[in-house]
Amino acid sequence: MLSLKLAFRNLLGAGLRTWLNVSVLSIAFVVMVLYNGMLDGWNRQAHEDTIVWEIGGGQLWHPLYDPFDPLGLQDAHGLIDDQMKKLIIQKQLVPVLISQGSIFPHGRMQNVLLKGIQPEQDILKLPANIFVNHIGKEIPAIIGSRMASFTNLKKGDHLLVRWRDKNGTFDAREFNIVEIFQSNVPTIDNGQLWLPLNILQEMTGMENETTILVASSGYKGGNIGEWQFKSPKYLLKEIDDIIKTKKAGSAIIYLLLLSIALLAIFDTQVLSIFRRQKEIGTYIALGMTRSQVVRIFTIEGAAHSILALALGAVYGIPLLYFLQKNGIPMPRSLDSMGVAIAGKIIPVYAFSMVIISILLVVVSATIVSYFPTRRISRMKPTDALKGKIQ
Repeated sequence: MLSLKLAFRNLLGAGLRTWLNVSVLSIAFVVMVLYNGMLDGWNRQAHEDTIVWEIGGGQLWHPLYDPFDPLGLQDAHGLIDDQMKKLIIQKQLVPVLISQGSIFPHGRMQNVLLKGIQPEQDILKLPANIFVNHIGKEIPAIIGSRMASFTNLKKGDHLLVRWRDKNGTFDAREFNIVEIFQSNVPTIDNGQLWLPLNILQEMTGMENETTILVASSGYKGGNIGEWQFKSPKYLLKEIDDIIKTKKAGSAIIYLLLLSIALLAIFDTQVLSIFRRQKEIGTYIALGMTRSQVVRIFTIEGAAHSILALALGAVYGIPLLYFLQKNGIPMPRSLDSMGVAIAGKIIPVYAFSMVIISILLVVVSATIVSYFPTRRISRMKPTDALKGKIQ
């Protein structure tokens, strides 16, 4: 207890030097919590949005389907067998047929993916139910807001679409854009045109065929014949890898901030031992052991981290709460990454993450404070009282 009181008294007596060190260390702590909270918030939001908009409880892929090989889509389709039909009726699966096509908005040509989905499905958040109001009329299609912005299309516009059926024959018809949906998931938006499944099957000559089947959250069936089941964990791996990469990159920021603060603490400790040799000699002359004196100076250095955490809490808690309440705006240019990201990210401050950050700051400051104090153990009390440098 005596060591603790002496350490804090000496630390607060150092004045401005102490508070400069504490301020830098508190900034490092707040930045660590904020950046990790932002990445965890992005991770949660991306997972939730991708699940409800695109992958559901997983997907069954045709053996030849590869999302990174658009040229292979011509052969990546197969018949919906009786087992699949039964699961579709039970609303455990929803078929999605994918084909290549070209659109001609305002006289320009653009390659797109034509995706057919059942209007009555409720596994994905796509507003496919709007197709029900357009049965028997013009061919209805829905697009995402990114696609609409890029092609300068609006709701109610007519669009010429050209495609090739399974036999390689080209055909073209006019589609009507009946809805433009808003989604944070660019992989169901960019360069894609959604239409009723039965219409796309008829257009391509692929009656009763599909490319993938999206499963509901309660699906436990696994593979069906040659159709391979891809779990949400597999389908979300790309997002997880990006988040891991971002966290690894953020470690550089933490190291720089921590290094600046810890270097200042180290220099302060060295200077303190140099200037306070008489005080150290007095402690030893009064009966303190060298280890007790080392403990006092180590606690002094470590106390920087305690004060830094307290200072960080004063301005960090209101700041972090404000950002969690209002979100962190993100640039729309990040859409090009192809990963789900909202216009605003709501940070998530996990308890374990905050505790790890606190321990990192405290332990680092303690270790850095200890090394300069080892010189005290080699001092002679008489020389220390005289202020002689060894």
